[in-house]
Amino acid sequence: MMYLILIVGMLFLVKGADFFVDGSASVAKILKVPSLIIGLTIVALGTSLPEASVSITAGMAGNNELALSNVVGSNIFNTLVVVGCSAMIAPFVMHRDIVKRDLIINLIVSVALCAFMFDGVLSRLDGILLLIGLVAFMLILIRSALRYRVEEETVEALPIGKSIILIIIGVAAIILGGNFVVSGASDIARQWGMSDTLIGLTIVSIGTSLPELVTSVVAARKGESSLSLGNAIGSNILNILFILGISGTLTPIAVIPENIIDVAVLIGVALFVLILARFNDKMTRMKAAVFIGLYAIYMAYIIAR
Repeated sequence: MMYLILIVGMLFLVKGADFFVDGSASVAKILKVPSLIIGLTIVALGTSLPEASVSITAGMAGNNELALSNVVGSNIFNTLVVVGCSAMIAPFVMHRDIVKRDLIINLIVSVALCAFMFDGVLSRLDGILLLIGLVAFMLILIRSALRYRVEEETVEALPIGKSIILIIIGVAAIILGGNFVVSGASDIARQWGMSDTLIGLTIVSIGTSLPELVTSVVAARKGESSLSLGNAIGSNILNILFILGISGTLTPIAVIPENIIDVAVLIGVALFVLILARFNDKMTRMKAAVFIGLYAIYMAYIIAR
């Protein structure tokens, strides 16, 4: 039964992501907003909902290890695997705003999270500060969207009503699929005797990040490479500011030494991608292979420790 739930969940994720990309891209055309902005807002928020439900529920239940490790593991997976797989399918050039703005914000919020954790707890004050950061980030995105809102030639788009219905169905399927995947995978992992931290960093983080992976892969195959990268980086920022912001505000999250190490790895990955983009903004298949290889090394480390 656990394996059936896992398979059904993955099917929901694939189809839900397909609907969500179609609906979001159509809305972007109707509103004359670039796909990049949609990827950094609607798509990123929608595909972050599984992480949000898992982390908030886990935090409220007192399972701090799962609440924190889920977000950290998801962000590492997003950066290395989601971006890597997208570039493996269709190499792309990183958008100027991602290099000059979003990658820097991603690094800043990762460092801020590490600083908040050094006293051994992600407190309510820390959570409130993260939520304030979320408001600031959204304002920056809105300002950017207004700057890029230009008149374009009329392009074929779905009716607004149908687009919204597709987005709603897509989000529902993604959430349901993510829950099925996490539930099935967690039950299987517990049978194997894995710890909550290891489950959070592996099975749960990968399971809740499948929407980002599937959505980005679908977007890359449809030629929406800016949507793909914007989705991954936007999800990283929202995971910390939105998910941990709400989780910490509702229930302070205790921090263990392993969490500090994993966040340090997250900072290292964010810095690595930023430096790489500054030197060459082309995301090639060779770089994609390096990204995926780095994630494999990280996985081997956390399983062995």
